[in-house]
Amino acid sequence: MDRTDRLSGRARDAATAMASVLATVVLDALLPPRCAVCGEPVDRPRSLCLRCWSALGFVTRPLCAICGDPFETAPPGEPVCGDCLAAPPPWGRARSALRYDDASRPLVLGFKHGDRLHLAPLLAGWMQAAGAELLADADVIVPVPLHRWRLIARRYNQAAVLAHALGRTTGIAVSDRALVRVRRTPSQGQLTRTQRARNVQGAFRVDAPRCVEIVGRRVLLVDDVLTSGATAGACTRVLLQAGAEAVDLLTLARVV
Repeated sequence: MDRTDRLSGRARDAATAMASVLATVVLDALLPPRCAVCGEPVDRPRSLCLRCWSALGFVTRPLCAICGDPFETAPPGEPVCGDCLAAPPPWGRARSALRYDDASRPLVLGFKHGDRLHLAPLLAGWMQAAGAELLADADVIVPVPLHRWRLIARRYNQAAVLAHALGRTTGIAVSDRALVRVRRTPSQGQLTRTQRARNVQGAFRVDAPRCVEIVGRRVLLVDDVLTSGATAGACTRVLLQAGAEAVDLLTLARVV
């Protein structure tokens, strides 16, 4: 890809971001602000009412230094959970902003499937706080990609939207075309951990012309929800094989 193509791609990204900002400003002016979860009136756009805010479970310390799973009490010695000691994941560190539960599910699914892209700055702000140490070390942010047919059906990749929101506030470069999903996989929702891992085998690759965006860099992989880690693990292995120096993982929510 030549310089002209790269510049045109950046121009498209900038135009898309500007259009999103303008649309948000217009909506805020025309419609009264509502809670992002329950729809009750609130005093500020893109915020939550007190009841919904109080119900959210933010992931806080103490937590596993590797997978980010929270502990009920701080363990003695190195804070690493039993699962990571027995079978360390391929990424270096994982962090998440929210527990994925009954309180956060409407918020996450509304953003993921309900075109509620105006929530991206709010959600990315929570992710930035949860993953501050990861962002401080990152050279490039890479979202978990969707297969092209799923992207056409959904019209946007929620992970890429979050990645660009993080990039705008931190100044870290975002590479949303380097990692591609080459095989359309069935939904992971009803699969076991083993089936999830098998389901995503061979599903990702790094686009050869864009390897330069990955080689020798510390990559921050971004996704919406961390469940079994199968998808994140498959993406991480591909990025490391392509020459990434290290890969950390930052998600909006995680199953605890």
